[in-house]
Amino acid sequence: MKNRAPALLAVTGANIIYGLNYVIAKGIMPDFLHPRAIIFLRVFIATFVFWIVSLFLKSEKVGRRDLISFFIASVFGISLNQIMFFEGLNLTTSINASILMVGIPIAVLGFSRILHHIPITISKLIGIALGTFGAVYLILGYGTIDLSGKAFLGNIFILVNVTSYALFLVLIKPLTARYHPITIMKWIFLFGFVVVLPVTLPEAIKSDWSIIPFNIWISILYVIIFATIMAYFLNNYSLTRMSAFANSAFIYSQPAIATLVAVFYGKEHLHYQQIVAAVFIFAGVYFVIRQRKRINEK
Repeated sequence: MKNRAPALLAVTGANIIYGLNYVIAKGIMPDFLHPRAIIFLRVFIATFVFWIVSLFLKSEKVGRRDLISFFIASVFGISLNQIMFFEGLNLTTSINASILMVGIPIAVLGFSRILHHIPITISKLIGIALGTFGAVYLILGYGTIDLSGKAFLGNIFILVNVTSYALFLVLIKPLTARYHPITIMKWIFLFGFVVVLPVTLPEAIKSDWSIIPFNIWISILYVIIFATIMAYFLNNYSLTRMSAFANSAFIYSQPAIATLVAVFYGKEHLHYQQIVAAVFIFAGVYFVIRQRKRINEK
């Protein structure tokens, strides 16, 4: 089995980026840009970047069946995932979204069992229980769940996003054994862009870009460069050396990472609740990744 250290670093980096993205992306909507305008920018620029980078790498021929697989994965991982996340985050709170996102490992475990017959072990169940408790306990320390009418619809969108992204991880995992991460990224973003174009371009055209202040442009660049191009690439790279479930378990670390960053910059003070939650979170991740698999997880 390949050395997993680079994969662990990659997936940790991706989740640091995602952990900060909730608040940063929330600050853009809806006062400056509609969610679909952000999606247009995000997917268009990422598609352009990945295809340009691919020109400097050895060309890989992709078979028709795998192109179909890329298209299906793009629908769940790019199109549906992006639209549901941003539309949901626009309606609900960052706390609601953060809590709902911890359902991704559970969904990945279920899809892995159904599609690839990956066994559900006691270690995985313990990891899910510890990680979920720790993440929810930490997030609720910053506020309460909002179940009002507007937020409720947003929560439904986030749940669709969670299910869609979990299915994407499971679908893309077998392809990581056959293709370079850049090859995978350029195709899924191209297909994703084609699908989202009709529903995002009109909003991008009618948006008033002139009213966006400099600090919001910085947030937009963060969403595009870090939360899209870098995070997707790092996650995809990590899948070449770890299972989809192990990858998804790192989502538990997102609220803990965001808290640690806030403490480091003096915006938060470290409390016992945060320490207890972090212990549960990282214990949960440990139980998921501690054993080298004896089977070849697809």
